[in-house]
Amino acid sequence: MDPPTSDDFSSLPLEFIPFLPLPSQTTPSPIQNQPAPAPALPDPNAFLSFPIPKKRRRGRPQKAQTSFQFPQLLTQKQQPIPDISEEIIVINKDPTNEAVIGLSAGFPADSLTEEEIDARVVTNIGGIEQVNYILIRNHIITKWRENVNVWVTKEMFFNSVPKHCHGLLESAYNYLVSHGYINFGVSQSIKEKFPQEYTKSNVIVVGAGLAGLSAARQLMRLGFKVTVLEGRKRAGGRVYTKKMEGGDGNRVSALVDLGGSVLTGTLGNPLGILARQLGHSMHKVRDKCPLYSVDGKPVDLDMDMKVETAFNRLLDKASRLRQLMGDVSVDVSLGAALETFRQVYEDAVNKEEINLFNWHCANLEYANAGLLSKLSLAFWDQDDPYDMGGYHCFLPGGNGRLVQALAENVQILYEKTVHTIRHGSDGVRVIAGSQVFEGDMVLCTVPLGVLKSGSIKFIPELPQRKLDGIKRLGYGLLNKVAMLFPYMFWETDLGTFGHLTDNTSSRGEFFLFYSYATVAGGPVLIALVAGEAAHTFESMPPTDAVTQVIQILKGIYEPQGITVPEPIQTVCTRWGSDPFTLGSYSNVAVGASGDDYDILAESVGDGRLFFAGEATMRRYPATMHGAFLSGLREAENITHHASARALRVKVNRSPSDNAHICASLADLFRDPDMEFGSFSVIFVRNNPDLKSTAILRVTFNEPRKKTQESSRPDQQHSNKLLFQQLQSHFNQQQPLRVYTLLSKQQALELREVRGGDEMRMNYLCEKLGVKLIGRKGLGPTADSLIASIKAERGGRKASATSLGLKSGVSKLQKGTLKRKLVRRAKIVRSSNKPAPLPNSNMVNAKASEEIQTTNQAPPETYGAGGSESFLQLGTLENPLCYSQLLKMPVPCAKALGVMDGVSAMRSENGSNASELPIYHAACPQANCGVENVSLWRRFCESR
Repeated sequence: MDPPTSDDFSSLPLEFIPFLPLPSQTTPSPIQNQPAPAPALPDPNAFLSFPIPKKRRRGRPQKAQTSFQFPQLLTQKQQPIPDISEEIIVINKDPTNEAVIGLSAGFPADSLTEEEIDARVVTNIGGIEQVNYILIRNHIITKWRENVNVWVTKEMFFNSVPKHCHGLLESAYNYLVSHGYINFGVSQSIKEKFPQEYTKSNVIVVGAGLAGLSAARQLMRLGFKVTVLEGRKRAGGRVYTKKMEGGDGNRVSALVDLGGSVLTGTLGNPLGILARQLGHSMHKVRDKCPLYSVDGKPVDLDMDMKVETAFNRLLDKASRLRQLMGDVSVDVSLGAALETFRQVYEDAVNKEEINLFNWHCANLEYANAGLLSKLSLAFWDQDDPYDMGGYHCFLPGGNGRLVQALAENVQILYEKTVHTIRHGSDGVRVIAGSQVFEGDMVLCTVPLGVLKSGSIKFIPELPQRKLDGIKRLGYGLLNKVAMLFPYMFWETDLGTFGHLTDNTSSRGEFFLFYSYATVAGGPVLIALVAGEAAHTFESMPPTDAVTQVIQILKGIYEPQGITVPEPIQTVCTRWGSDPFTLGSYSNVAVGASGDDYDILAESVGDGRLFFAGEATMRRYPATMHGAFLSGLREAENITHHASARALRVKVNRSPSDNAHICASLADLFRDPDMEFGSFSVIFVRNNPDLKSTAILRVTFNEPRKKTQESSRPDQQHSNKLLFQQLQSHFNQQQPLRVYTLLSKQQALELREVRGGDEMRMNYLCEKLGVKLIGRKGLGPTADSLIASIKAERGGRKASATSLGLKSGVSKLQKGTLKRKLVRRAKIVRSSNKPAPLPNSNMVNAKASEEIQTTNQAPPETYGAGGSESFLQLGTLENPLCYSQLLKMPVPCAKALGVMDGVSAMRSENGSNASELPIYHAACPQANCGVENVSLWRRFCESR
């Protein structure tokens, strides 16, 4: 059967499956530069593996459609896998198609996502249970995709899923619903699920773009009271469909997308699902894209193919170069590498070839909304492995139809320009003009350009980590000139065509034209302005811009005997000057990485302030569906924090989940891959890349081992009296462990540091710039790494690795690193006033000699209306009894450098700081006689 030839089609992935080519033994896979393989799993999972489709960049379409290729999966007609065939459930006769649907939704075929691991969807990572979960998960997604207008329930799968797997069914179903993979959108069945009254927390959403609207609808369905504040007079943000019309006797009109327009991939695209729910078909961007020279003549096809091949070859060379350069490539631009290779290999040497080469550079700048000279050589294409397969499409009538459907029944307050967001333990206050909006949580969905400008003031200030991420990420510009003509004078089968320039700096000026005639309802052409030209265009008078575009069109068509009429109406965008966008979309600039997208997505203020938008989506940045999915992600995140806060338990994991993860980590560290002093390291041993991630653990207060390394005399005796004074406050010999993520190379460097563990700690914090955190602070990246290490170690005995592993050096002298950690403790306050900074002076021998044993004053607590303050050590695994630590005598507080904060707090209450012990939070495990359990719980939540 031949593939469909119609340009109008639905995004239902099942419609493409019959045409997916199955590979033969003689047909190699066309997928190149695939991402690193998933963690090795036991044999039951191996038959589910197939590659991810390669990404299709915006701009000039590729010659062929993106397609999947994968091995045939297990069916009833195949021979069963020995020893496990009876344990793997059979839901569908052909699980291959369902695996493709799961892949299109963003799920790997043979492993769990980091989010699934973090959600503990299965008891054990790897093995039969995980295989069955994956089969059930894919089955649920497929059934919903068959009819996205129907609300899917668990009961629909009771007959197809064996009874003994109903627990996995509930786990998969709950995960897919809560994270917005099924039962989302604008269909009538979903609207009927909206409650009559919203009884849950009050959430304020800043911005009515795709991210804000998708989050608002999902939260409303879950029972939250949602208010959306939008600075414009319309919804949609950078998605803007404008009606153009005019003409004297014969009026012509059209709907044109001046912002986001192309749906980049239809397989699994949630915006395609919205279109199906609304009954709208989609129009494929045609592959035909002829190029025209500066003088308007068609570019020779052989020369076109030659330069395009050379350009792609240079991209491949640049990819290999960054591998050879290693970490240095982070500070090199893609543009510098391409230009260097072009000159070395003498590609595009004559004027016409150089113009063609520049056109491809402009097309790449369009795809990334950034100058090649500012794109990171190391990470500019970090999201390629996750791109959605299928055609690039337009939505006839414009994407505003999606915005209109999403905004239905959502409380949106227009012309509310937010300039201040306050957040604290008692809720949030969002200030727009002279109006103040109060709520329990706030979701900020403003574009990256607005965050970079600082036009919104956050109180307290955003963490430095997030501020650095905002600064590092790039944010580019793309502009358009939309022209409505009285009639269509260009070819009816033409979707795009390009135009070359002879100036490198203006290579992106009107370099690509889109025909909207078949989707806008009228004869419309759109000229794109990318790269450096997009910035120059911001200050170009609209009449000059339109005149240049018309001259280009006349140069192309009048030699063919075709008259180019004057446009009826024209519109020039100025996205860089728009105060609500200040640009178009994000990219990975020199010095940045994909990690910065994750940093921007992190919530702030103990689950009070959240962030969404395309610049928070590491896998789908700079796309409309990325913005939409980020809203669904944060809706789940907000729901989780709100539920945890209502139950007054620690956010993100139940104690049993923490115990499970910590137990897995403890098991792996029983056989560390490297060990020196109080430091130990684990990593994936079969990965030779020194840049790969490892987990470092530092252990305090662990019994010493006989070692080859000894501390200096001053290290052994300095602060000895202080240590003795504080020893009883650390639960008598209980080990304390903190962690961080670093590369194997950094671990090797740390091992070679001489001078004992104190020198290593200085090198770790000052030279490598890492921070020690608790188990939870490692996040899902560590969960995935732990799963990989467990899978690798599952079938072998522990052995030494090529890195040298255990060095046998000594453990740290008791209390040395613990004392350094305590020095960094800070006073955390619940009032709106910023916490006073602790004294940075280090504890020395002289200070320790002055410390005298003092009697403890009776513990004191604050009432409900008190000024709650307490000392916080940071996020720690297996936390010690904090009340014991926080009752330390005042002389100890002075020696530790935290007395300034204590004194400030005492003075507010009219007390003499030198006469009172440090106030402490009540610990229900300490049996210390203090009943202020709520204060202790708030302390746990802050951790």
